[in-house]
Amino acid sequence: MKRIAIFIFAFLLWQLLVWSGDIQNTAAGILVALITALIFAGSDGAQDRAGGKLLDIKRWLWALYYIPVLVYHIILANFDVMYRVLHPDLPINPGIVKVRTRLKSKSARAVLCNSITLTPGTLSIDIAGEFIYVHWINVKGRNIEESTRIIVEKFENIIARIFE
Repeated sequence: MKRIAIFIFAFLLWQLLVWSGDIQNTAAGILVALITALIFAGSDGAQDRAGGKLLDIKRWLWALYYIPVLVYHIILANFDVMYRVLHPDLPINPGIVKVRTRLKSKSARAVLCNSITLTPGTLSIDIAGEFIYVHWINVKGRNIEESTRIIVEKFENIIARIFE
């Protein structure tokens, strides 16, 4: 069952990324998806570490919901950075802040750090225990809780529903 799910996911991802409509790309997608399913279905990497719920539809629906949320925050941050570039007299306050995450799994923390880094104006630097160090183009938070609320909370609740 896991091999079939991995095959379908890999094939659909291939089609999404390489769609051209010709038979050669479709055949290559089938081959790559088959190899991926055969390699990863039996390994520990394909099994969900949060209790074997890889095929839980709720997780997939939350993941689909997360994509537009992430894109929305990326667009907002792009406009913020663009405004700062076009108006150099706008004061900026760059710095490294420490934020807290309640996420436990490594996958969830990796997605959170990548989401922070994909958002212009922020860059995940390091993760140590429950803390993530983030370079922020305009530090607004005065303490860990405030910085966490501004940077992390918009992503963390959805990521927790996907991975934990």
